[in-house]
Amino acid sequence: MLLVASFTLLSSCDIDDDVNYHFEALQVKSVEMPEAFDYGQIYKIKVTYFRPNNCTFFEGFDVVKEDITTRKVVTIGTVIEEEDECTGEGEDLIATFNFEVLYNEPYLFRYWTGEDAEGEPTYLEITVPVNDMDNMAIAGPKNATSAPDLKN
Repeated sequence: MLLVASFTLLSSCDIDDDVNYHFEALQVKSVEMPEAFDYGQIYKIKVTYFRPNNCTFFEGFDVVKEDITTRKVVTIGTVIEEEDECTGEGEDLIATFNFEVLYNEPYLFRYWTGEDAEGEPTYLEITVPVNDMDNMAIAGPKNATSAPDLKN
């Protein structure tokens, strides 16, 4: 019975090996972040990015820890290649990620915004201070969210 169910499941999947795609960094246009973080809390960060055409799809965020509290954030898209129907002048879209504050020092976020005339990467840099733990009241449990948290 298990063999029949497995065969049915595998044969019902239509895997198109002819689709060619690649990953590409998408330009960040703006970011909504709190003015300050509270240590140990989780925050939803809202990122507005540019989707250049209808053959490009949001894939996720590449968050690289460059230093203890410095994060380089690149929005990643999947680009379907060899599509005749890639149209549109592009559009700004919004995606979010959850960020957990693990250090009691200011965080520097560097969001990739594209490249300059020399081909060097450019960034939108935002520094977010962390409220002093000594002045904070005892907080309740963290807010549970359905999105994955980035451990920082």
